[in-house]
Amino acid sequence: MEKGDTWPQILTYNYETYGDARKAMRYKHYGIWQPYTWKEYYLDVKYTALGLLALGFQSGERLLIVGDNAPQWYASELAAQAVHGVSVAAYSESAPAEIKYIGQNCEAGYAIVEDQEQVDKLLEIKDDLPLLKRIIYWNYKGLAHYNHPLLLGYRELLRLGKEYEEKHSGRFEESVKAGKAGDVCSIVYTSGTTGEAPKGAVHTFKTMRTGAEFCLQLDRWHEEDTIIPFLPPAWMTEQWFAFGCHLLSGSILNIAETPETLLRDAREIEPSIAFYGARVWESQAAAIQARILGITGLRGLAFHLLMPIGYRMADLRLKKKKQPVSLKLLYFLADAILFKRMRKSLGLSHARICYSAGARLSTDASNFYHALNIPVKSLYATTEGGVLACAGNDEIDPDTVGRPIPGSELRLADNGEVVCRQPGTFVGYYKDVEKTARALRDGWFFTGDTAVMREDGQLVFLDRTDSLAGLINGERMVPQAIESRLRSSPYIKDAWVLAGPDRAYVSAVIIINYGTVSRWAGQAKITFSSFTQLSQSPDVYALVLRDITRVNSDLPPGCRIRRYVNLHKEFDPDTGEVTRTRNLRRRVLEERYRDLIQAIYADMDEGALELPIQYQSGQVQMKNITLQIKSVEGVRS
Repeated sequence: MEKGDTWPQILTYNYETYGDARKAMRYKHYGIWQPYTWKEYYLDVKYTALGLLALGFQSGERLLIVGDNAPQWYASELAAQAVHGVSVAAYSESAPAEIKYIGQNCEAGYAIVEDQEQVDKLLEIKDDLPLLKRIIYWNYKGLAHYNHPLLLGYRELLRLGKEYEEKHSGRFEESVKAGKAGDVCSIVYTSGTTGEAPKGAVHTFKTMRTGAEFCLQLDRWHEEDTIIPFLPPAWMTEQWFAFGCHLLSGSILNIAETPETLLRDAREIEPSIAFYGARVWESQAAAIQARILGITGLRGLAFHLLMPIGYRMADLRLKKKKQPVSLKLLYFLADAILFKRMRKSLGLSHARICYSAGARLSTDASNFYHALNIPVKSLYATTEGGVLACAGNDEIDPDTVGRPIPGSELRLADNGEVVCRQPGTFVGYYKDVEKTARALRDGWFFTGDTAVMREDGQLVFLDRTDSLAGLINGERMVPQAIESRLRSSPYIKDAWVLAGPDRAYVSAVIIINYGTVSRWAGQAKITFSSFTQLSQSPDVYALVLRDITRVNSDLPPGCRIRRYVNLHKEFDPDTGEVTRTRNLRRRVLEERYRDLIQAIYADMDEGALELPIQYQSGQVQMKNITLQIKSVEGVRS
């Protein structure tokens, strides 16, 4: 039996093959993992699809889905696709304005959302979405007394689907069977890293499947494999993994109870395949190293003695050099005493495939995981271009993103920009011919990323092309590489490196890791009452300086950080400072902190910011705040 060309066809194949005999998913509800078989998955998709048809859903219509990961999320996307509709997603934490933009841009006719919070957002913006006919919700809590005519519960939708089938027997099966590989199935919105409004990348089943099949060719997935989605499928990587790879391999998808419990729930499941954003991998590594710093006595001594053994073994393993018998024995002991427990605490005891995506993973974080024998590797992919490069577990190099995928053409333009042509490239931006023409030229997609191709065929990703900085001294630097090195510190949560030909030197805006720094401050008997007060403490500036000095020691003299400031707060995705996957929106930051940047390059000791403070009453009041600007001694431009 052929699996088929579309996701609904492959779901049907899995249902007919496995039925109730195998789990398609597990989802955590009130602290208990609930099984969800392939039969249940198939039937939910079927009756959701028929319910949509009963409501008037048309072929080619767009279904907007907003919420955290849940079985209903996946069933809704496949249901829309099963009746030749198009799925569109927005992140659950998106503000009403963000959802309005996506809803207007894709011309959404229906929406399926998670809960009262998302319902309230849609009702707030409904007048700006004239094509929206229904809002369906799957979590009923708090919605019992809502009686708006647009609203419908998910259970009622399934009931409508069952009633529809009685009058239209076989309609669902015929619709699924009629699907083609070239049918448009999803519009996935870019993260808007450049500061522009997100763009809707149109994908077909063929373009989606190309990326998923490459990952399966590179690393074979099995039916017994367990995976945990990191984000909802609004993130393109989840489209490849949580739909494509999951459906094609028949593996088990495990859905955490909430985004906040994701890592804790992962420790219970201990997935065999892990895929997180680079920021998650880095924050986990920094958190463990922060705990190590606070351990004293024999346990602290064990960490300091055994971790170097792990790093030495990882270095030889990654460079494919011979490992001395004495080192192998020491590593065996270190693994039994320490590393095995650390893998357990991360929920990665059984992880055989570990992908990092969404941003550049710092070399420091990568080396840390490989010291623990956790095979983390970078997956280079874009929403529009598809999966572009990755390494097999036997050729991981922390400095590269692996080799270009087989069957693709990848070249570097004269300025180093990555240009690709492959079956996984998107069709174009939804209803935006001009931007499509700029990005797609003669079938080649211009990624906007800069990279270097090594002689061995491995691709070294540098940064977004417009983020690379040409310095006043003529040197070029990669801000993202320096930022990732800074984030490897347990005391630094985020960093934004400033440089350019119009700036006399390199500087950095630092976001302290409040949890780690506050514990350190407590041990050092430093008093503070807020994030702002802690960040501006002279002792905290000195603490951050140690890490800046560490990073500077590996940089060419002209690229070293000369001045820095600790920001008074974290970067906020709700105000557009970072994307939902925590990538910096540099244009937005440059505009928002223009006065602070001017103070840095005017060699001032302080920088003033005027910030809007909004109260629950809706009143907005401007507040002035002064931040200290410090210099790094010994660094000259």
